[in-house]
Amino acid sequence: MEVFYWMVFGGMGIIVAVLELSKNNKDRITTSQSFSSFKNNYLLVYSLMMAGDWLQGPYVYYLYTTYGYGKGDIGQLFIAGFGSSMLFGTIVGSLADKQGRKRACITYCITYILSCMTKHSPQYKVLLLGRILGGVATSLLFSAFESWLVAEHNKRGFEQQWLSLTFSKAIFLGNGLIAIVSGLFGNFLVDIASLGPVAPFDAAACILAIGMAIILSSWGENYGDPSDNKDLLSQFKGAAVAIASDEKIALLGAIQSLFEGSMYTFVFLWTPALSPNDEEIPHGFIFATFMLASMLGSSFASRLMARSTPRVESYMQIVFLVSAASLLLPIVTNFFIAPSEVKGGGISLGSSIQLLGFCAFEGCVGIFWPSIMKMRSQYIPEEARSTIMNFFRIPLNIFVCIVLYNVNAFPITIMFGMCSIFLFVAAVLQRRLMVITDKSKSDEWTSMKERDVETEPLNDD
Repeated sequence: MEVFYWMVFGGMGIIVAVLELSKNNKDRITTSQSFSSFKNNYLLVYSLMMAGDWLQGPYVYYLYTTYGYGKGDIGQLFIAGFGSSMLFGTIVGSLADKQGRKRACITYCITYILSCMTKHSPQYKVLLLGRILGGVATSLLFSAFESWLVAEHNKRGFEQQWLSLTFSKAIFLGNGLIAIVSGLFGNFLVDIASLGPVAPFDAAACILAIGMAIILSSWGENYGDPSDNKDLLSQFKGAAVAIASDEKIALLGAIQSLFEGSMYTFVFLWTPALSPNDEEIPHGFIFATFMLASMLGSSFASRLMARSTPRVESYMQIVFLVSAASLLLPIVTNFFIAPSEVKGGGISLGSSIQLLGFCAFEGCVGIFWPSIMKMRSQYIPEEARSTIMNFFRIPLNIFVCIVLYNVNAFPITIMFGMCSIFLFVAAVLQRRLMVITDKSKSDEWTSMKERDVETEPLNDD
């Protein structure tokens, strides 16, 4: 393996270690013993849930190819997964507010285990069912667990600032360390132990079953809207009204969709971007490098959120601008560096520069997740949290389906340019969100001051 890959991986590893070991009291949040127990229990469950997801990711496409399916059929299977997340996942995820978030988390485990079981069949219809089940599970993973955490955190009376600690640690572990370990474990099962491409899915099912047992034995139930007569349609209407009537929620949803849409598009594009002439690149090692970059971002985010300044609404503008610039690199390098015409070989100079930019983008992803979680906990009403969060995923899934359907219709530079524009728009919307929140706080302070002035004469009497 080329020295360049080890230099990038090792350099980021050193930076992550230095960041974690150099934290002082200003970078840490003092908490209680009861909160630490609660946080550690959630982090254990969340890590197991993410391990079940990460184990499958690198081998889905490969498994389908071993069953003899071509790019077109595989593309349709992926579209079915995102379409399922948009349609069925939104409905099932929204039921969490009414039927209970703990039940929704258990449903995630059961649904994903069933999806893993379908991978044993080479029949297209069975694999299609597995993708549909996986789409439902994905919606639950990115809504039910966070909704349960926020509600349980508030129910137990913990300080609001402590939520950011749980968010940053969850991303550091679940989207960083666990992703790396899962990738290495999956590689061991398939390549070293020679258990076949289905082995990671069987391992994921076992891990999800362990996580479900912990949820059943240690989690309490919590709900959103407590009313007894509110049906699913009414929940959808209520969520739509909340988004339409509160500009902060609408902006948050647009920002999330723009960033995540660009992120999922990047997932499809980074391989052809780094190997345009079929260069030999270590996909697994590069994936681990990206996850390490994400860990670096989440570690940096934990420092930012432990302090009162800068606020999340402020520094996220910079994060979106940096991410927009990093995805412009394929266009810049293609313009200034002549692409190699030689097939195969090692990574080119232009691709090496792009790899560094992609690591910067993954670092922004690591900052984005805990930061957007914190903003959602502040702005989304508790009674419809899961419903609104799944509403946010509807435009995201539509966008990803369109990209998948037309992935060969546009040059790769056009796709990256489109993502960069979306991220710049997200920065503009983030600026607008900060202005609105600052105005709201200013209005609250002014009204409090006016009330104090009005009560002063009464106090004098």
